[in-house]
Amino acid sequence: MTGPEAPRAAAPARPSALRRAVWRALGARSFSKADVPPPVVAPDAPVRLYIAPVNSAGQGYRWARAAETLPGVAAVDMQHRTPRDFGFPADYALPTAAFLNSRSWQKAQFRAVSTGFTHVLMESARPMFGGLFGDDVEREVAALRAAGVKVAMVLHGSDLQQPSRHALAHEFSPFKDGEWDRTDELERQSLETKRLLGALGLPVFVSTPDLLDDWPAATILPVVIDVDAWLTDAPLLEREVPVVVHAPSSGAKKGTSMVHDTMTRLAAEGLVDYREFSGVPAAEMPALIAGSDIVLDQFRIGVYGVADAEAMAAGRLVLSYASESVRERVRAQRGLELPIVEVTPATLEATLRDVLARRDHYRAFAATGLPFARAVHDGTASAEALRGFLAPPA
Repeated sequence: MTGPEAPRAAAPARPSALRRAVWRALGARSFSKADVPPPVVAPDAPVRLYIAPVNSAGQGYRWARAAETLPGVAAVDMQHRTPRDFGFPADYALPTAAFLNSRSWQKAQFRAVSTGFTHVLMESARPMFGGLFGDDVEREVAALRAAGVKVAMVLHGSDLQQPSRHALAHEFSPFKDGEWDRTDELERQSLETKRLLGALGLPVFVSTPDLLDDWPAATILPVVIDVDAWLTDAPLLEREVPVVVHAPSSGAKKGTSMVHDTMTRLAAEGLVDYREFSGVPAAEMPALIAGSDIVLDQFRIGVYGVADAEAMAAGRLVLSYASESVRERVRAQRGLELPIVEVTPATLEATLRDVLARRDHYRAFAATGLPFARAVHDGTASAEALRGFLAPPA
C-alpha cells in the first residue's frame, strides 16, 4: 500500500473532530476549481523537508526557513486556510474546503510529497492530505514510510497538553472544575495524540518547554520569529501613563476575563492606558506592539511562546505567567534567565504598580529581551534541534 489509490478500499472513517469543527466554521462544503492549486513542487536539494498542515502562528514557515540554514537542506511548508486565517506567511496554501474535499488534490499532493521529499514534519498529529487516508494519521504515516520518507511529529500545545494533568499542577489552570467547555474535548485529543505517538514511534518535537511534562522524550523545537521585523526605537515607560496591550489568541485559555476588571479599573484610575485586542492580522501586530510599553500575554497556562518572543524582540516589558519548571528548563538548556515578569491574576495589579514606581529597574529588565530573542528564537536553535532528524538519506 504505497500509493494514493489504496485508501479507496478502506472502510469510511468517522469524520474527525477537526473536520467537524472546520465545517462549522466554514458553514459550507463548496469550493471551486480555482481554489485547487497544482501539487507542491519539491525543491532541488539532497534533503527536502515538507512541513504540514497547520502552520500555527506561522511556525511551519519559520521552521522551514530555519531548516534551510543547514547544509544541503531545502524546505516547503504547507497550510490550509479558513476565511478567519490570520495571514501568516506560508510557502504553499489552499482553502480548507479544497484541502478536505478535493480528492484529485489529495492524490496529487500525496504523490508529489511521497516521491519528491525525503523528510516530513507533521504538525499537531493532523492529516496532511485531507481525507485521502480516511483521517487516519497512522495510515498516512505508514504510506509515507513505505515510500521511503522519514517522518517526525511536532506538537504545538493543546494538541498534546493534557487538561487533567495541567489542572493539578497550576492554580489558575483553565481546565479546573469544568470551567472551559472545551476541556473534555481537549482531554480526549491529548490522550489520542499520546496513543498515536506511542503507536507510531516517530521522533517527536514540541514547540514550548512545558510540553515536556506531557511527552518527556520529546525534543524542544523553539518557536522562531523574524527578530528584525519586531525591532523598534520607540521609548519604553517614558509616558506618564504607559500603554498596556493584551491581544490573546484565545481569551479563555489565556485568562483575559480574570484580569479584565483589574485592568479596566486601573485604566479608570488613570494609571495605565489599557488596550485589549482580538483577531488582529499578523501583519499589523509589529506596529501594535511597538506602540505599547507593557505586553500582557497569559495568566493561566504557565508557558511562553511566539507572542512573548515577539514582544521581547520589540524591547517591550512582558508580564505573563511562566511556570518555574519552564524557567528552569530555559536556564538548563540555554543558560539564560527568561525575560518575562512573573504575574498571575492575583499579583497583576501589585506588579503593575511596582512597574510604575520603579521604571528604571523594569527598563533594564526589558532590555534583556532582545538578546534573549536573538539567542533562542531567531531560528539558529531550531535548526540545531532539527539537525539530527534531517541527516541526509543513506
